[in-house]
Amino acid sequence: MPFTRSARKMRGAVLAFAASLLLLSPIVSTAPTAYAAKLQPEPSVSTPQSPALAREAKAAVLMDAATGTVLFAKNEHAHLPIASVTKIATMLLAFEALDRHQVTLQDPVRTSDFAASMGGSQIFLEPGEKMSLAEMLKGIAVGSANDAAVAVAEHIAGSEAQFVALMNKRAAELHLKDTHFSNVNGLPIANHYSSAYDLAVLSRELLRHDQVTTYTGLYSDHLRKTSTKPFWLVNTNKLIRFYPGMDGLKTGFTAEAKYCLAASAKRGNLRMIAVVLGEPTSKVRNAEVTEMMNYAFSHYEAKVVYAKGQIITQAPVSRGQTPTVPVATTRTAYLLASRVDHRVIGQAVTEIRPLAAPVRKGERAGVVKIVANGAVVAEYPVYTTSAVDRISLLEMLGRAMRKTLLLGAGR
Repeated sequence: MPFTRSARKMRGAVLAFAASLLLLSPIVSTAPTAYAAKLQPEPSVSTPQSPALAREAKAAVLMDAATGTVLFAKNEHAHLPIASVTKIATMLLAFEALDRHQVTLQDPVRTSDFAASMGGSQIFLEPGEKMSLAEMLKGIAVGSANDAAVAVAEHIAGSEAQFVALMNKRAAELHLKDTHFSNVNGLPIANHYSSAYDLAVLSRELLRHDQVTTYTGLYSDHLRKTSTKPFWLVNTNKLIRFYPGMDGLKTGFTAEAKYCLAASAKRGNLRMIAVVLGEPTSKVRNAEVTEMMNYAFSHYEAKVVYAKGQIITQAPVSRGQTPTVPVATTRTAYLLASRVDHRVIGQAVTEIRPLAAPVRKGERAGVVKIVANGAVVAEYPVYTTSAVDRISLLEMLGRAMRKTLLLGAGR
């Protein structure tokens, strides 16, 4: 009995000691720790002096899609009519609805009498006609279909008015200060306008959805392929066919707005967005966008900071089976660099948040921020690449005793 009583006392003391270690172990701070990126760029520098571009446009912007860096701007915040370039916002909300599984591409979208009544560019939907959301999106992206835009809006939000409210809400979330929507297709209406800069930001947001260019990059295709009256679509953006790397995004024309285009082109790792508003003719519009893109691709390149899935660093883990866990981004992070003098515009800063076990694989652990000219222009979330289980009391006791012995041996 004395031996048993003694053993119980020792066991109790051990457990009490382990519990005290657990209580006294550091509490994880939620404050992120900044780490230097492996690719060390030069300090943030200003972009070169703006070239003479888009001479006949009322407003224009040339933007790097990866970082949001503006390389050229002209009257970029002027409130102007934008015609069918409006549909960039319409498509953005549709793809975001797909992302949250509110709708699917296979959804049958019914055409209301109101949707079928739209004039201008259309795919001649009949009242009551049903077409898949994928086909409707194709009609919007390739044929600039006003009727399809309204049908999709009604399918997602219940009515065009409710969808327009969502468009304006999303514009506010993106801090678009020079934008207000009154319809989903850009047909002439009061209090409907945007700016070249805001449209570039919207385009950049839309391009986060990789699938969008499978629609906007089509030069021609058919709708109602299996019907007796197939409808041939030809992209209203002729640069899709004639400019290497062009894969979007949206043209626009009304008598008030003149010729507009939000264009996207990619060569190698570099994707550029060019927006022009109020061009006098489609020929001038295409020529000036071509000149803007040529300038961008001849003067700039994209430098990979971290490739998709590349291990960036180790995030500290408290009370875990291992003291750290590897982390990586799910998208490739880029910096913009000059081809002329090879300077990198901006820098990458990785902020890692300490974690507490248990840690799940795929748990968010921080962010890679691209900083240019004093502003954060892009962010890439960082996630854990493996799981870490929580350490037990006995394992914590053993770890503490080993540390104590090592400290004692070092004296």
